Amino acid sequence: MPNLNKVLLIGNLTRDPDLRQTPNGHTVCRIGLAINRTYTDNKGERQQDTTFVDAEAWGHAGETIHRYVNKGDPLFIEGRLRLDRWKDNDGANRSKLLIVVEGFQFLGSRPAPGAAPAKSNATEMAANAH
Repeated sequence: MPNLNKVLLIGNLTRDPDLRQTPNGHTVCRIGLAINRTYTDNKGERQQDTTFVDAEAWGHAGETIHRYVNKGDPLFIEGRLRLDRWKDNDGANRSKLLIVVEGFQFLGSRPAPGAAPAKSNATEMAANAH
């Protein structure tokens, strides 16, 4: 039976992007996204539910995200789920799902002429998605 692991999300960054180098020399940018869902409950009142997810973008894609977006900025990401596993300081096994970014699009406005680089409507596909 075929499998599909594809995620499409639009949200706002919960923190500034964190760009790092792995011990193997690869560049990775870690981001957090808040995805809001608005709905009407049984009483007819509007409610909002927020889901927080972590994501990572590798290589040029990660460098581009780090350069052009900041906490609070909207971002569209396309990617796949990956289970991250590690041992905590007490030796207990820990895990969490995260999104490996395979493509993204900036949703903010372009900077004014002469302003420092900020947001862009450019689309980027991650060439070396891990």
